[in-house]
Amino acid sequence: MAIKKTELYSSLWASCDELRGGMDASQYKDYVLTMLFMKYVSDKYKGDPYGMIVVPNGASYGDMVAAKGDKEIGDKMNKIIAALAEENDLKGVIDVADFNDEDKLGKGKEMIDRLTKLVGIFQGLDLSANRAGGDDLLGDAYEYLMRHFATESGKSKGQFYTPSEVSQILAKVVGITKDTPQDATAYDPTSGSGSLLLKASDEAPRGLSIYGQEMDNATSALARMNMILHNNTTAKIFKGNTLSEPQWKDADGQLKTFDFAVANPPFSNKNWTSGLNPENDLYNRFTWGIPPEKNGDYTFLLHIIKSLKSTGKGAVILPHGVLFRGNAEANIRENLIKQGYIKGIIGLPANLFYGTGIPACIIIIDKEHAQKAVSKFEEGDENLPTVTGRPIFMIDASKGFIKDGNKNRLRSQDIHKIVDVFNKRLELDRFSRLVPLDEIAKNYFNLNIPRYIDSSEPEDLHDLSAHLQGGIPNRDIDALEHYWQVFPSIRATLFKPDRDGYSHGMIEASAVKSCILAHQEFKDFATRSLLPFKQWIPEAKLKDLTCKEKAVGDNPKDFIFNISENLLNSYANSDLLSKYDIYQILMDYWAEIMQDDVYVLMQDDWQAGNTLRELIAKKGEKLKETPDLIINKKKYKAELIPPSLIVARYFSDEQDKIDALQAKQDEATQSLDNYIEENGGEDGLLVEALNDKDKITKASVAARLKEINVIPAQAEIQEEQKALKQATKLFNAETAAKKAIKEAQEALDLTVFNQYPKLTIDDIKTLIVDDKWLATLQANIVAEIERVTQQMANRVKELEERYSTPLPTLTKSVNDLSDKVASHLKAMGLEWSV
Repeated sequence: MAIKKTELYSSLWASCDELRGGMDASQYKDYVLTMLFMKYVSDKYKGDPYGMIVVPNGASYGDMVAAKGDKEIGDKMNKIIAALAEENDLKGVIDVADFNDEDKLGKGKEMIDRLTKLVGIFQGLDLSANRAGGDDLLGDAYEYLMRHFATESGKSKGQFYTPSEVSQILAKVVGITKDTPQDATAYDPTSGSGSLLLKASDEAPRGLSIYGQEMDNATSALARMNMILHNNTTAKIFKGNTLSEPQWKDADGQLKTFDFAVANPPFSNKNWTSGLNPENDLYNRFTWGIPPEKNGDYTFLLHIIKSLKSTGKGAVILPHGVLFRGNAEANIRENLIKQGYIKGIIGLPANLFYGTGIPACIIIIDKEHAQKAVSKFEEGDENLPTVTGRPIFMIDASKGFIKDGNKNRLRSQDIHKIVDVFNKRLELDRFSRLVPLDEIAKNYFNLNIPRYIDSSEPEDLHDLSAHLQGGIPNRDIDALEHYWQVFPSIRATLFKPDRDGYSHGMIEASAVKSCILAHQEFKDFATRSLLPFKQWIPEAKLKDLTCKEKAVGDNPKDFIFNISENLLNSYANSDLLSKYDIYQILMDYWAEIMQDDVYVLMQDDWQAGNTLRELIAKKGEKLKETPDLIINKKKYKAELIPPSLIVARYFSDEQDKIDALQAKQDEATQSLDNYIEENGGEDGLLVEALNDKDKITKASVAARLKEINVIPAQAEIQEEQKALKQATKLFNAETAAKKAIKEAQEALDLTVFNQYPKLTIDDIKTLIVDDKWLATLQANIVAEIERVTQQMANRVKELEERYSTPLPTLTKSVNDLSDKVASHLKAMGLEWSV
C-alpha cells in the first residue's frame, strides 16, 4: 500500500519531536533532512549499479538500523553518512549535522535512546516505490518540512526558505514558457534551500539548467540535498558570498550571464559592502548607481541585471521601500526605469515571509524588450517634459491572503489571479494597471503602488436627507447593480420608488434573506450556477484515473492542474460567482482529501478502495490513527472509502433504524435528565440519592432504594420510594436504548466490514468519485452560491435598518416616551418645574 502524503508528512514531523529540547528548529532541520536523504537514497539506489547515487557497503540506512541501541550509535551514524558523502562527492553537503554532539543530543543513554527512536521512525517508511509519474513525493515532503522549520525558527533564522506560494508566482511571471528549452539557464544568487530555482525549473516542460550560490554553509547543503530529492542532480549550487566572491564567471573573469534569474535576497542587508569596493567593482555592477552603505536591497537587483543575458528575464523579491525611498536609491530607480528594464511590479501582502513581517514586492526584469526612455518638451511648456518609453504593469495584491497561524499565506486562487492578470496584462479595478512612463516621471520616478492603484474599499457614506426624511438612497441600491442584473424582479420585490432619488423597503429587514432564497429568480440562479460544474464532470474523466492504463491520472500534478484549470474556465462567465473562488474550493479539497486519494490510486489502482488496514499499536504506544471500524475488538482503517459512504449507498434502511433508536435514546435521556433536575434539588425527593460527587446515578439510586426498604413505611418514605423507582425505571429505559443502539451499530459495522471485499471496480469508482469527491465539491459550490447571495442580503438588510426610522420619527418617539414617564411620575406625586 502506498504511503499517503499526509501520513508521510506527519511521520517526518514526528521525528522532529525526538530532537526538541536540545536545539532549536534552525538546527534540528539539518538532522531530520539528513535522515530523510539517507533513507531515500538507500531505498531508491542500494544495489543499483546505474543509480545516480552510489550506496557502498556500510553506508546505507540499514547500517544505521543495525546501530540502534549501540553505545556508539552517534559516532557510527557519522561514519555511515561520511562514507556515502565520500563516494558521491557530497562532503560538506550531507555530513553537516554531527550525530555525536552531546550538547545537542544528550549524553550516554539519552543520546542512544534519542537516536534509536529517530532511526526507528524513518525505518518504518518505504520510500523506494512512492513516486507516481511526475510526482515528487520526497521533494514535497522536503518542502513541507522546510516550511515547518522556517515557522519554528523565528524571524532571525527562517530566511533560508521562501514560501512555496511566492516561489510559484516568481516562477510563473518571470517569462518561462512551454517552449523554453532544457538548456536554458536559471540563476539564483541567494539560493537558500533552492526552492525558488526548483519552482522555476518546474515551469519548463523538460526543466532548466540550474545555477545558484548561497553564503550559508548549512543552507547550501540543504539546497544540494533538495536538488537530489527533486531528481535534479545536475543542479550546481556553490557556496560563498555572491556580492564579494561571485562564483559564476566566464573565461574572461566577468560575470556569467543567464537566461532567467529568480531571487529572494536578505532584506536591507547592512553589511553588503563587506569584502567589496563598489567604487571599483570588478564586474561593473554599479553602472546605474551605488546603493546606500547601510542598505543593500538594490545591490542584489543590480547584480541580477548584470548577470542576465541581453535577452534575459528576472524576478526578485524586495521590500516595498525600494519602490519609493529617496537619495541614492531614487537615482538607481530612475536610471533602471529609464533603461526600460522594469517590466512590472507586484505588491504582496504583509507578513508572508519567515524572516520579516514587512510587506514585500516582486520586481520583474525584462532586458529583451527593454525600451529606453525618451524625453521631449511640448511646445510652449518647456518646464514639463513628456517622457515616453516602456510602461510598467503594476499589481496591488496586498489584500488577497488567509491567516495561517501567526503568518499570512497566499491561497491557490490568489496565486492564480496574480499570474493570470500579470501575464495577460489585464487591468482590473483596484487591482492592476498598466502605468504609462510619463505618469511615473511626473511622480519623480516614485513607484509606490498606492500612487497608481487605489485598492481601498469605497467609503460607505450615510445620506443625511434619508436619515431626516426616510427612504433608502437610490445610489446605494444602484451600487448593487451586479446583483440586479441577475435578480431584476427581486429588486422590485425588495424596493419601491419613493420621492425623487429615494426608495423605501418592502420587506422587513429580518425577512430579507428568506425572501431572496424563496424567490424563483434565486432558485433559477442556483440551478444555473451548478450547470458549469455538471458539464465539467464528464470532461474531468475522474473515473478514468488509473496508473496501469497510463490514462488521465498517471501524473497526479498534471491531473490536478488540468482538472482545476478546466473547472476555473467553466466558471469564467458565471453570474456573480468568482471563478477563482470556485477554483479554490477544488484546490482546498485536493489538499485536504483528494490528493491522498489520487496518490494511492496512482500506486495501487482502484482495488485499493476495498482495502481495510488493521491498526496495531506498538507495545507501550497509543494508536496514531482513529479507526473507522472496530470488529471483534480489532481496529481497522479504510484507505479510501469511509464506512459512511458504504452505509449511505447500500444500507440506508439499517441506518434509518439506528437513527430511530437514537431518537428513542435521546428521548429517554431527556426524560431522565428532566426528572433528575425536577427532583434532585435541595428539597427534592432524590436528594438522598446523591453520591459523593454530588451526582445522581443509577448505582446511587439503587443504593438509596435498598437503604430505605428496611425503614418503616411512612408517608415521606413512600414518596421517596416512588420517586426512586421512577428514576430506576428511567435509568433502565436509557440503558436499554443504549444497548439497542450498540447492538444495531455493531451489526451494521459487521455488515459494512463484509461488504468491502464484495465491491467491484465499478462500485469503488462510484463510491469514490460520485459519492465522495463530487458530492463534497457540489455541496461546497452550493454553499458558495448561498454565500454570494448572503452578501447581497446583508447589504440590503443593512440599508433597511439604517434608514428604517427617520430622525423626526425618532424624536417624536422620544418625546412621547418622555411625556409618558412624566405622567407616571406626576401620578406618583413627583412633579417639578424647570
